[in-house]
Amino acid sequence: MSDTGVHEEPELIQLLTPEGELTGHPDYPLEISADEARALYRDLVLVRRVDSEAVSLQRQGELGLWASLLGQEAAQIGSGRALREQDMAFPSYREHGVAWCRGIQPKELLGMFRGVTNGGWDPHEHGFHLYTIVIGSQALHATGYAMGVQRDGALGEDGTAVISYFGDGATSQGDTNEAFNFASVNNAPVVFFCQNNQWAISEPLERQSRVPIYKRAAGFGFPGVRVDGNDVLAVLAVTRAALANAREGNGPTLVEAFTYRMGAHTTNDDPTRYRASAELDEWKAKDPILRMRRYLERNGLADEEFFASVDAEADALGKQVRTECRSLPDPEPLEIFHEVYAEPHVHIDRQRAEFAEYLASFEAEGA
Repeated sequence: MSDTGVHEEPELIQLLTPEGELTGHPDYPLEISADEARALYRDLVLVRRVDSEAVSLQRQGELGLWASLLGQEAAQIGSGRALREQDMAFPSYREHGVAWCRGIQPKELLGMFRGVTNGGWDPHEHGFHLYTIVIGSQALHATGYAMGVQRDGALGEDGTAVISYFGDGATSQGDTNEAFNFASVNNAPVVFFCQNNQWAISEPLERQSRVPIYKRAAGFGFPGVRVDGNDVLAVLAVTRAALANAREGNGPTLVEAFTYRMGAHTTNDDPTRYRASAELDEWKAKDPILRMRRYLERNGLADEEFFASVDAEADALGKQVRTECRSLPDPEPLEIFHEVYAEPHVHIDRQRAEFAEYLASFEAEGA
């Protein structure tokens, strides 16, 4: 609110309008080739296909749960493609697009939601930590990792930056605010990337903050920026700048990607119970894939043959996802105790023995 008592509209960094017109921004210049633009479109389409297949698989009883990213593809692909190989990302449980950018295969995500793995990938190999279910805790993990990077002296132009992903609801969690404070006072090389999708399950944004989320960074002493989260080019440019700022030793940045969750919070949720269909229709007009397609068509960067080839690739990927999900082997029950700690632990040994005895009791009854 200004001194006159009039609410000021927050600045929204946008390079690409919903109609596909490239407008640019003086603070976030972006040079992108035709090949790079087409690759971003391909990423958006394929990640959405993985997501839609996973939703269908859950409905068919093949997955226990799925957290859809529908509508948030640009926020994830744009930020994911801004990362360098040496960077480390700390996701929540919805960053399937970032996982795609970091080389995580869809079947590794599906294995976790199917209950056959506890993660499925090596975080250090991919620069992508395991999914975090506890809301906001990954912001602290990212800050601690970033402080380690700082103490190792791994900063500079070719240094390491860290990014933490979370939603608007997580900004109400103590862990997230503690992370902001730790990162600020320690000048940690971390980017806090908030995907503001307007709804924390059934709680709207106005129940999370009385000011735009990006402005909350000022209270902790570091910069914040709001970017159009449905504009993959703007997200790419803004995240690159924030990561460069971090790796060069200038401390944290809060990026608020202003986007919208077009699907349910998870497959256990029914969004029609708490939001109006008109709101969804408004955001469908801002669809990140349609926007990028319009940009490619408007500038003659892709033809119908290209779009058809991407659709065909998506169909093949969908078939692969279905096949791989259904062929995932069930784990041995006692595997749940493996790698809980790096070294043997007496309490884990006791729990494993008790669970083994419990399982054996069913075999004895059936004998």
